[in-house]
Amino acid sequence: MDSNIISVSAAVQQFRLPRYSELPDVGLYLEQTTKYINSFLAPLGCLEITASMISNYVKKGLIPKPVKKQYFAEHLAYLFFIAIAKQLVSMENITVLIQMQKDSYPLPAAFNYLCGQMESVIYFLFGVTDTMEESGSTVSEEKELLRGLLFSAGHMIFLRARLDTYSAKKAAAVP
Repeated sequence: MDSNIISVSAAVQQFRLPRYSELPDVGLYLEQTTKYINSFLAPLGCLEITASMISNYVKKGLIPKPVKKQYFAEHLAYLFFIAIAKQLVSMENITVLIQMQKDSYPLPAAFNYLCGQMESVIYFLFGVTDTMEESGSTVSEEKELLRGLLFSAGHMIFLRARLDTYSAKKAAAVP
């Protein structure tokens, strides 16, 4: 394995999303919310959320309105999902996926599943682990759709990392 890929894998080994019970109990203001989410997504290198994006998601009804300009666990959970999903699917389909979650699973359970599966996909694709772990004991269409989305997102992240590594090598080789 290429040494640059090994260093990317080392950064990915630090990747961990907070579980629902670990999300802040106190409200975060908009800038704090973006910093909080982006700090967890940073090892992936390509997923980022901005204050204007969050404001647009509120206007479009994707996430609930903040309470006294503060964002809480429910907001954060949906924003993590949107930051990952927006790379692959339209906002309309994100709305459908969120509604599927609301109809099928309580948010804490759905968010914890998202976190575990995203970590498993990333660790597998970057060679941190040899297998992908399956979270939970039930099988459902909703879980299969989410797993497919996360697997696609993981492949996109892996591809970008490899292309960035290749471009960096080429740039370093130019005298």
